[in-house]
Amino acid sequence: MRTTHTLTALIAALLLLALPAIAQDTPNQQPAASDQTDTSAEADPALASPRAAMMSFLQAMNDAKDAPTPSVYQRATQTLDLPAGLPSESKRAAARELYAIVNRIGLVDPEQLPQQTDAERFRFYPQPEIVTHATFSARYPGYIIALTRDGTGNWRFSRDTLDNLHDFYIATETEQALAGVELDKTLIERIRAAVPRSLKGSTNLGLEHWQWIGIFLVILVGIILDRIARTILRTTWYRIERRTATASSEQPDTDTLDKAVRPFGLLAASGVWFFALTIGLLPPTPTMILLVAVKVIWITGLVWGGFKITDLVAEWLAKQAGKTETKFDDLLIPLVKRTAKVFITAVGLIYLASAFSIEILPLLTGLGIGGLAVAFAAKDTIENFFGSVAVILDRPFEIGDWIFVNDVEGTVEDLGFRSTRIRTFYNSLVTVPNATLVRAKVDNYGRRKYRRFKTMVNVTYDTPPEKIEAFCAGIREIIKLHPYTRKDYYHVWLNSFGAHSLDILVYMFFECPDWSIELREKHRFMLDIIRLADRLGVEFAFPTQTLHVAQLDPNAEHHPAKVPDTDAERRAVLEGRKLARELTQDQPWKHEMPGPVLFAEEFDSEWEARGDSAG
Repeated sequence: MRTTHTLTALIAALLLLALPAIAQDTPNQQPAASDQTDTSAEADPALASPRAAMMSFLQAMNDAKDAPTPSVYQRATQTLDLPAGLPSESKRAAARELYAIVNRIGLVDPEQLPQQTDAERFRFYPQPEIVTHATFSARYPGYIIALTRDGTGNWRFSRDTLDNLHDFYIATETEQALAGVELDKTLIERIRAAVPRSLKGSTNLGLEHWQWIGIFLVILVGIILDRIARTILRTTWYRIERRTATASSEQPDTDTLDKAVRPFGLLAASGVWFFALTIGLLPPTPTMILLVAVKVIWITGLVWGGFKITDLVAEWLAKQAGKTETKFDDLLIPLVKRTAKVFITAVGLIYLASAFSIEILPLLTGLGIGGLAVAFAAKDTIENFFGSVAVILDRPFEIGDWIFVNDVEGTVEDLGFRSTRIRTFYNSLVTVPNATLVRAKVDNYGRRKYRRFKTMVNVTYDTPPEKIEAFCAGIREIIKLHPYTRKDYYHVWLNSFGAHSLDILVYMFFECPDWSIELREKHRFMLDIIRLADRLGVEFAFPTQTLHVAQLDPNAEHHPAKVPDTDAERRAVLEGRKLARELTQDQPWKHEMPGPVLFAEEFDSEWEARGDSAG
């Protein structure tokens, strides 16, 4: 697939659209009001007493009639002991329900609320001495509205009050407001107003019937949107691939397409579910439970999608790297791919911790001795990681190199954070820790510029010297003409008298990028030598033995050798010297001292052509 980067661009755009929603969704990790225990902090004047808290709440909600801004609702919701991770719309819905209930009970008299009290809890409703409270509680028994004081001295509507708030609101829905102002309806309130009465009022597990139907519809819409998003991405990518493919082997793989777009459909579905929860479809308690689940699904989709983008980018980069001569990028791309996935996983874990309202920094600082133990346990991992960094910086080998290290010989397949994988010539896979590579001696056969070839060509003893000269010169010429041989250094000489042959030394080098080419070119070179020998009539020698069977004559007479005279040895020496002078009297080196061996493209003189030079 040649255009995987096109899908990468499309998917990256979707992620960029998703990230702001995640950022907006991530709650400010402020502790809940009931968990604040810092007694050194001063109480907020607006929350300094039950009266101040109630008046602050009512004033903020009255202001929301004309200016329903987030800051106004923030003033109201700060008087509620709600979970910190609850969406703002759910907090706003809780404030509106509490405001409606208080108005249905009757006008709030500030004198009925204490300005100062040493108690930790104050019950605003029901107060038996107040007539409206007694009447209202008689019709709707079992519900209370209370305020509690936290560790800083701030008073807020209690958590148990808010837990039963939605049921209290539904039970008193038919009551008319006796005080306060009528607020503009929100989206959820308008939806609820349009729902038939038969689906409202009664609750099942704290939810009305219309809310259960809404949950089903939201899930269904999310699944449909999942399919639509996956189909659009898959179809777009498939068309681009077919348009740009130049060969049948480059046609897009449908299975790969399905797997690549799956996480982005999950993101689309979880986005719908997240939106439904943030607009206040459900009461605070189920909203908090389902919101955590949706966040987990969303984060899973983000991490999964990040992995797919990383794979696509790495695949495209690997194809680009295959067009370059260097193998360093082949070594670097898998490591960068793993680094990106580790980073994506770390970011996903941070978001996951925020979804469960887990503070990361206190968790890390609180490890203490446990952190020290983890550090000792991870010593080898850290050492191997820095070993991989050292391997990348020092570059003792690259992907595909043939290396020998610590009795392990093979081809480098992969470099990871912890180890390097080497495929041996037995096709087994050996994993070598990177820390070992830093300390070990690495013999890299793949970095050889030249590959030596040394052999003895054995010819028969009856080969004339002239043919040996021609044969050696022909081998030198083959070396010079061969496309994969080193032209500036080689030796082809009659080297020794063997037990059964005259031994010609062939010492030369191949300049090949890998072992396969070396074997192929060595094969061609030796075949050329065989053809040259056939054309010159030079025969190759092989070990032979001649067996003479003696037939002894018992009647044969023994004739002892003559005793040499005193001049016999001198005459033999003189004869040998005379013959040597006759053989060498016309040689060119009699008149000029031979220089160093030359490796020229052409012979400089006739005497070099006779074999007195390798050139």
